[in-house]
Amino acid sequence: MADRDGKFAGDDPFEIVRMWLKEAEEAEVNDPNAIALSTVDADGLPNARMVLLKTIEDDAFVFYTNYNSAKGAELDHAQKAAFVMHWKSLRRQVRVRGLVEREDGTQADAYYASRSLQSRLGAWASDQSAPLDSRASLMAKVAKVTAQKGVSPSRPPFWGGYRIVPVEMEFWADGPFRLHDRFRWKREKSGAPWQVFRLNP
Repeated sequence: MADRDGKFAGDDPFEIVRMWLKEAEEAEVNDPNAIALSTVDADGLPNARMVLLKTIEDDAFVFYTNYNSAKGAELDHAQKAAFVMHWKSLRRQVRVRGLVEREDGTQADAYYASRSLQSRLGAWASDQSAPLDSRASLMAKVAKVTAQKGVSPSRPPFWGGYRIVPVEMEFWADGPFRLHDRFRWKREKSGAPWQVFRLNP
């Protein structure tokens, strides 16, 4: 599209996200890679929470969590999700909608191994999203896991990644008088050509 230039320019939407995220890393105070992840439960009731995006692949976005968590159950059930990245300092956001698959192999092993020991042990100790009697009981469980697993725990079988393969992405930037710039990239499936549309603010 002729007027898609400047920060919107490019033929690869993943490269545009990478560029925007790089700028955000220099401007945002905390967690520029935070995304608001939206899922639906078995009854179709929406849910949303903040998670950290860890990898932008050539054709997908990857984050990690406990598979037994509420988000894990919802992702496995629907196999669809959406997220938004919003950077107040840049006055920009990216919206993504797509299909979900697990990342449960060597990539998940490598990311788990890169985390701090405390985070790795915490992944073993936490029954994420389940009711908890007290913080003291959680810390007791962490101590027990530490004694059992030692200083080099393997990745828990219930913990790993999710990959979101987008069929739709929208880039939004603040404009004067609320006349924002919006471009939607859309495709039928992974690997299909993208169509790009400018949207009304």
